[in-house]
Amino acid sequence: MILLKNVTKVYAPSVHAVKNITLHVGAGEFVFIVGQSGTGKTTIIKLVTAEEPVTSGSIEIGGWNITRIKHREVPVLRRQIGVIFQDFKLLPKKTVFENVAFALEVAGEPVAKINKIVPQLLRVVDIEDKAHRFPHQISGGEKQRVAIARSLAHKPKLIIADEPTGNLDSINARGIIELLKKINNLGTTILMVTHDREIVNSQKMRVVTLDEGTIVNDQRIGRYIL
Repeated sequence: MILLKNVTKVYAPSVHAVKNITLHVGAGEFVFIVGQSGTGKTTIIKLVTAEEPVTSGSIEIGGWNITRIKHREVPVLRRQIGVIFQDFKLLPKKTVFENVAFALEVAGEPVAKINKIVPQLLRVVDIEDKAHRFPHQISGGEKQRVAIARSLAHKPKLIIADEPTGNLDSINARGIIELLKKINNLGTTILMVTHDREIVNSQKMRVVTLDEGTIVNDQRIGRYIL
């Protein structure tokens, strides 16, 4: 699903954010990316979503070489990747339903299809009873469930979760992880960046550890070892 081969990213004047990284994530895997701040985790997300170009090396997503992706192709790529953020990024003046619907509206989907799909997505994340509430009327855990529903709008093959539990208490964090595992069990590849040692160590999944822009550990059944 994801193949980074000898990838280096240099920011001016000479900051090496990632250095000669090679990483393969197979279809259907659930992989944690861990490391201290400034080790390259966010850069990898930006490279995989084509927010930033590589300096050298190559990147493939689902067999598509995006190393020199054209600007007009970026929206097509983004619809194949669901992204979940730590701060939810919900639109405050739109309801839960409207926030999820918006991801389909901007892609030009017809209203009838949107009205059919959105309730299904809210049901998947167990928040359909909050459909007509606004973000300020729901909890942090519920906001993240809305964000996950939105990330599923285009049935992506890959979800990238950037610190999705960072603003949540331990109970809500565990609920979000269980939801992501449920989605993963349905066949979606999950790449999750996190600092949450407890979650990583409890899940016994693959853990890729970054340090100073390089991969220093890649364990099939790993732990947060920093």
